Amino acid sequence: MFVDKETGKEKETIKGYAHRSSQEKDEVKYDCDFKIPKDFGGIGAVLVENEHHNEMYLKSIVFDGLAQGVLNVTCNSWVAPKSDNSEKRIFFTNKSYLPCQTPSGLTGLRKKELENLRGNGQGERKTNDRIYDYDVYNDLGDPDSKPELKRSVLGGKQHPYPRRCRTGRPHCKTDPSSESRSGSIYVPRDEAFSEVKLLTFSATTADQVVHALFQSLDTIFVDPDLGFATFTDIESLFNEGIHVPPLSKNGFLKDLFPRILKSIADTQEEVIRFDTPKTFERDRFSWFRDEEFARQTLAGMNPYSIQLVKEWPLMSKLNPEIYGAPESAITTEVVEQQIKGFMTLEEALRQKKLFMLDYHDLLLPYVKKVREIKGTTLYGSRTLFFLTPDGTLMPLAIELTRPPLDGKPLWRQVFTPSSCDATACWLWRLAKTHVLAHDSGHHELISHWLRTHCATEPYIIATNRQLSALHPIYRLLHPHFRYTMEINALAREALINANGIIESSFSPAKYSMEISSVAYDQQWQFDLQALPADLISRGMAVEDSTAPHGLKLTIEDYPFANDGLLLWDAIRQWVTEYVKHYYPDEGLVKSDEELQAWWTEIRTVGHADKKDAHGGRC
Repeated sequence: MFVDKETGKEKETIKGYAHRSSQEKDEVKYDCDFKIPKDFGGIGAVLVENEHHNEMYLKSIVFDGLAQGVLNVTCNSWVAPKSDNSEKRIFFTNKSYLPCQTPSGLTGLRKKELENLRGNGQGERKTNDRIYDYDVYNDLGDPDSKPELKRSVLGGKQHPYPRRCRTGRPHCKTDPSSESRSGSIYVPRDEAFSEVKLLTFSATTADQVVHALFQSLDTIFVDPDLGFATFTDIESLFNEGIHVPPLSKNGFLKDLFPRILKSIADTQEEVIRFDTPKTFERDRFSWFRDEEFARQTLAGMNPYSIQLVKEWPLMSKLNPEIYGAPESAITTEVVEQQIKGFMTLEEALRQKKLFMLDYHDLLLPYVKKVREIKGTTLYGSRTLFFLTPDGTLMPLAIELTRPPLDGKPLWRQVFTPSSCDATACWLWRLAKTHVLAHDSGHHELISHWLRTHCATEPYIIATNRQLSALHPIYRLLHPHFRYTMEINALAREALINANGIIESSFSPAKYSMEISSVAYDQQWQFDLQALPADLISRGMAVEDSTAPHGLKLTIEDYPFANDGLLLWDAIRQWVTEYVKHYYPDEGLVKSDEELQAWWTEIRTVGHADKKDAHGGRC
């Protein structure tokens, strides 16, 4: 569609009706003949109307016979039937334009399509809607089902949190602040899984698997409250496998947990076993050893938490009137007893040799609440490490803290490695177990869910609401957002919901998501999400123009950082060249109304609770 240069009005749309011409497997082709006047100009967009009774997936539109050659219009989108949505779908050609460079005949369509995607913020969303809007996390609980399934609303002053996609479902009868969990969770139609993806990822199947696993594990426990009776029972998970009840879909285990579980193919029964870790194959007690405990902070499940000790003594920022003296119980004497023969504490600090995992302030406020739940417990924890001359970490001490509780005073104790006293040795191992539980929980709730999935959703929503499909930045980002909103919705359905997999698996239980809100409030910043900025903020690197990637790592053998920076540099270089192609000067960035609206909406709406925080202003 273009504007007539003489009249200033949009030229009439050239219309045609597509007829089915052929089919190959599931792909159907339609043909349509157009007569395009020579003075029409270049084709900039196609309007599509679906007169079928069902929605259809439009893969592409190909124009042949044009003077300039074949023109491809990539669609990859569901088109609702006309009876459900009378609005014609707008598909632009593959050429990108900044708003100020958009051909005049496309300007109106560009704005119209964005208005369609924003919606009006009213009503309950339908399955075939393509509307992107924001809401708080008020659908994790299910108070209408059981009062004990009520959960806090995440998002707002009391529990800061990123925003999710609005569904518009009715609110609960027993708790007006919560959204009901009736029906499936809406995501914009093109964010839903493809059929292939859907076969390999199902929240319902995941829920069945995990609950079946828990039930089967209970059968090998002598006492479910005590867990495994012997190390042999643990090893049986790898060697013999466990029986699970028959489930509806064959072969789903390999699809769902490809790196965790393996089916035993030579049996007709439903038997699964855990994939044996490589370290376990070499040394069946490697997970017991201090060297492995330390190594995993750099190359294990959660290499995102280790940080340099910059000040001494270690101090809490919590209210001392509630949680006791802020000074850590890990004293200079404790540290120097462990590193004697290497250096003094002062030298270790100066030479950047001390590192820690610090879950003290994050967890301590929830210790009392969690301990009221049967079958679980919690401490605040700090773990101190020393970087040895051979470049590996050595654990020095673990501090576990319990706040004043039920008339009992504050309790805190420091545990250190011991090779001579059996009781002290086992207490040290139990302390490590608590830290590993904290660390794995932090990985799943914060490093993975919060920082990867949850914090990204506002960017996806804003990208679709504020950046036209013609925008080069939209086209840069869009492929990397694929399926994220659907995965997040399924997580709300069966993973992070009340009584879901996370609450059933992690020691904070029903307070798990609240703790992720605390982490968002205390730790998440806009300007620390890039890998180099994250490493520098944790003291794991310093800027150095002579070093690879412009950073010098504090610990040279840090696989997460070494590998991550290679990827980061490759992405940064490619994206920089791409962006410079469309924005050769800074003025184009400032004048790009869509780009400015996009960033403003991310800061002030999608991450509204962070709009005034450090890194949230521009």
